[in-house]
Amino acid sequence: MILPVTLTAAAAAAVINIWLSMRIGRLRMAHKISIGDDAGGPLTARMRAQLNFVENTAFVLVLIAAIELSGKGGLWLSWVAAIYMLGRVAHGLGMDGGALGKGRSIGTAITMLTQLGLAVVAVLIALGQF
Repeated sequence: MILPVTLTAAAAAAVINIWLSMRIGRLRMAHKISIGDDAGGPLTARMRAQLNFVENTAFVLVLIAAIELSGKGGLWLSWVAAIYMLGRVAHGLGMDGGALGKGRSIGTAITMLTQLGLAVVAVLIALGQF
């Protein structure tokens, strides 16, 4: 069985994770910090953005896959996955603060709503109500 939404979402997640890693690498080189962080500075913020991405995206991808495997996915699930990924980009940029600082709270809200919404749908599917 091919899971197009899951595969596309996982591919997008991999690209975003690489982008977040590269942003960390640029700061490491600029500040000559090979190991560790900068005690709460910009490098720490970018490291947290990537870790937060990994922590949350695993749950989202599992829920997307489970919903798609149940046959209850569809176009709506593609939109949820796309909005989630855009929210995670906004969060990553927002962690830098400044003009894009609002992206952090926007990305956080999208992440929480996505997880909650997908969890509710998964339970409804399991109960035969969706």
